[in-house]
Amino acid sequence: MELIEIYIFLAALAIPGIAQLYVMATYGRFQKKENQKGLSGYEIARKMLDKNGLEDIDISETKGKLSDHYDPRKKAVFLSHDVYHKKTISSAAIAAHEVGHAIQDKQAYTFMRIRAAIFPFVSVGTKLAYGILIVGLIFSMLNLIWVAIALVGLGLLFQLITLPVEFNASTTAKSELQKLNLVDPTNLPGVASVLRAAALTYVAGVISSALEVIRLILIFSRR
Repeated sequence: MELIEIYIFLAALAIPGIAQLYVMATYGRFQKKENQKGLSGYEIARKMLDKNGLEDIDISETKGKLSDHYDPRKKAVFLSHDVYHKKTISSAAIAAHEVGHAIQDKQAYTFMRIRAAIFPFVSVGTKLAYGILIVGLIFSMLNLIWVAIALVGLGLLFQLITLPVEFNASTTAKSELQKLNLVDPTNLPGVASVLRAAALTYVAGVISSALEVIRLILIFSRR
């Protein structure tokens, strides 16, 4: 393996890890600071949903830390234990972000629709990619190797499409929190910090995937 490929490989491993450490540190910091409006993540999510005509969307507690998500198939928001119950800046930011996705779903946000449409193909393709790559290597089938690299690239495309979905949900979250007076104005910079840190994990994922595609191209273009 060439030195440049080793550097790319290490960077692809390190960047997501660093981003995850940053988001955990930011989340932990603002999970210790109270939302001065005295509202829990659940209460904020419920108020935002109801104000946006989404009374039919359920809010459920889910296991894990930072496991919060919106499921468009179940039409439900899932909040982790601390986010669901605690009345903190982090809880407000994360709960509002997930409701942002529910609002996108209602509005048929373009990038969310595209992401949902290609997800089945991406899911299957990325699972098969490295298996196809191994078969291509064993039988020295260069065309098959390039198919595998293209499938890895499909995962990168999915992550690129995810970026505007996540950024828009965060923008919606900040706007709704302010408009509905669900956090004190002095808490808004903290909300922005939590959402920005979370967004960096998606950016890191894109960079890591792009580096992996580049590394594979470098390796097999020499062959």
